[in-house]
Order: sequence, then C-alpha cells, then structure tokens
Amino acid sequence: MNMKNNKPDTLTHRQTRRARHLYFASVLAVALCAALAVPAVATAGSGNDPLSIVNNLSDFIFSCIKAIGVIILGWGIVQLGMSIQPHDASQRSQGMLCVFGGLIIAFSKEILSTIGAL
Repeated sequence: MNMKNNKPDTLTHRQTRRARHLYFASVLAVALCAALAVPAVATAGSGNDPLSIVNNLSDFIFSCIKAIGVIILGWGIVQLGMSIQPHDASQRSQGMLCVFGGLIIAFSKEILSTIGAL
C-alpha cells in the first residue's frame, strides 16, 4: 500500500494478483491431470481372443439396453398408477404402451435369441 494516499498501488497489486491467479491455475491444472490419469491395464488372456472381446462388448451393450428398458418399464408403471384415480384413458393407454415397450426392450436379447437372430 502506498502510505501517502492510503490507496493500494494499482500496478503492483494487479501484477501480484495476476501472478497469483496464474500460479494457482497452473497448480490446479497439474493436480487435475495427476488425479484424472487412469492407467490402462490389459490381461494376457483377453488380448489373445478377439471373439471374446466382441462377446464382452455385446454383453455390455445388451446390459445397457436392458437398463433402459427397465427404466421405461418403471415409468410406464408410474403412468399407469397415476391414471387409475382420475380415470384418464389417454394416460392409461400411454402407460400400457410404456409397460409393454419397456418389457420388449428389457428382454430384447432373450427375444432375439429365441427367434434365432443372435
């Protein structure tokens, strides 16, 4: 601070603040890079068979599809339950469509296996 005017020295104060912000931003960036670095680990057994990799990917994708189907099924049940008290026919039909659509999506892998597509 400048003692004569009782005001902060603006140029020095700005440079100090800018240097402090730059230092903290660089430290934060280095800390984030260190914290978010994830090493890739591969086992010898999974790298030898490309078919097992494809099967694992297929299982993962169908698990995601099944989770989406269960969410849609749950939303359909909620809609169906909400339509019972006010006797709303359009909401009831929408709830039934969500329930059946969610069931079909949730069991899509089993349906495709049954008809021989997988």
